[in-house]
Amino acid sequence: MQPSDVKALLESRIDGCDFYIQGEGCNFQVIAVGEVFGGLSPVKRQQLIYSALGDEIASGAVHAVSIKTYTPAQWQGAPENPDTRNQDA
Repeated sequence: MQPSDVKALLESRIDGCDFYIQGEGCNFQVIAVGEVFGGLSPVKRQQLIYSALGDEIASGAVHAVSIKTYTPAQWQGAPENPDTRNQDA
């Protein structure tokens, strides 16, 4: 499975989010940004992503997933955001 495959799956299953996926084989890092995460606890945020990938995790197509979730406002200051990395340079 490729990062683009994981992104397409997530986009088709969770509305209104932007996804940034890295990884290869069956190990992926997922960054998800969306209003859907507002008001959710960190555990509920992760459960949302895991449930969207449940079939792929169960089949072994996706084995390991690290997840970071942000609301759009949180994403503005996130260290992973490529738009904010070079602002101090």
